[in-house]
Amino acid sequence: MSERFKEFCLEYGRDLKLIFEPGKFLVSEAGAFIAKVNSTKTTPSTVFAQVNSGFNHFPRPMMYDAYHHIENLSNPEGEQRLYTIVGYVCETDTFGYDRKLNEVRNGDLLAFHNAGAYCSSMASQYNSRVRPAEILIENNTPYLIRERENIEDLVRGTVDHGLYNELPVSEATNEEITVPSQG
Repeated sequence: MSERFKEFCLEYGRDLKLIFEPGKFLVSEAGAFIAKVNSTKTTPSTVFAQVNSGFNHFPRPMMYDAYHHIENLSNPEGEQRLYTIVGYVCETDTFGYDRKLNEVRNGDLLAFHNAGAYCSSMASQYNSRVRPAEILIENNTPYLIRERENIEDLVRGTVDHGLYNELPVSEATNEEITVPSQG
């Protein structure tokens, strides 16, 4: 590629610099985000499929209104219909509006394509939600490369000052609450 680019620079008559973003160009295409359907709900305007994840794991669709192709891995032959795919966080947690998917049932696995650059690097523990496991598939063999977090991961680093050990919160008043010095 560098030879071809050098030839182009000579033809163009300028010394140019080629820059590309490896996250989007390489990593995005290499990953899919998979979530399990917890429930479906039919309303007069749409059918919702709610999954066991949210924008804390895959924020890009909510932050940028970015489109990611969604596929029902569990029911590839099901009849197609429109679904709105939502997560488990109360805030605007919609992965996709009016998406044509094969019939979605409770327990189905949905794949969100082109997600490789946007999950692990952008995920958080927002709303005290643990981050999911990560699986690498090479030559059709799955490898666990990051374990799913647990409650210990959520509280790691938290410092217990004993502020709530002596007095039940319901009995506390503004005068009774003191902050210990850090000296």
